[in-house]
Amino acid sequence: MGLVGEMSRPRALDLFCGAGGVSVGLARAGFEVVGVDLNPKLEKSWRKGMEPYGGEFHEADALTFPLDGFDFIWASPPCQAYSSLRFLSPDKTYPDLVAPIRARLAESGALAAIENVLGAPLIAPILLCGSMFDGLRVRRHRLFELNFWALTPRCNHARWQFDLPVSKSNYRRGRKKSSVVGVYGGTQNNQPDSVRMEAMGIDWMSRKELTQAIPPAYAQWIGGRAMEALAAR
Repeated sequence: MGLVGEMSRPRALDLFCGAGGVSVGLARAGFEVVGVDLNPKLEKSWRKGMEPYGGEFHEADALTFPLDGFDFIWASPPCQAYSSLRFLSPDKTYPDLVAPIRARLAESGALAAIENVLGAPLIAPILLCGSMFDGLRVRRHRLFELNFWALTPRCNHARWQFDLPVSKSNYRRGRKKSSVVGVYGGTQNNQPDSVRMEAMGIDWMSRKELTQAIPPAYAQWIGGRAMEALAAR
């Protein structure tokens, strides 16, 4: 039992939570977070990232997990069906889950966000980029369909130009290049994991997990807007 007068935190559900990039951001925004993913191998990383905040991880299907009891629901369905990289494997088929997830979230009545890549069939989405956040060095554009209002800043890629040496050889030759990380491995494919993690604001994931993640700052920002919307209700 909590202390007298103690207020409980709003509850957020992170569907397709992966290794916890979104969950950590929502926790930093002030939510009590429950993460759901079908892949049990991701639980260890999720719990490592969420260690300072607590929370629950459930190995379960996002299409059937109960949605009742949550103030805010986040869903990041698989992006492969919409990514431009799908053309590299034309014989493969990928799940197209945006529409069924949208229907589930609408039925729940909770504040909600659907996250995906450029090209995904989201309705009136906002866009976030690493250049909008101090401390991030990632050019990773993501779309977010929200059922509440949020005014977003604009990209500012120019802030990253010619500011850090990528390698000792470039430094000796006087050639300074940006160490900004792109979507899959960065503008330079030889970037060490430490650069990639720092660029994303993530220090607990493997390289493979990083390629599928979004920076916690994105989810923290949207979670903050959700908190405002909850307070206004």
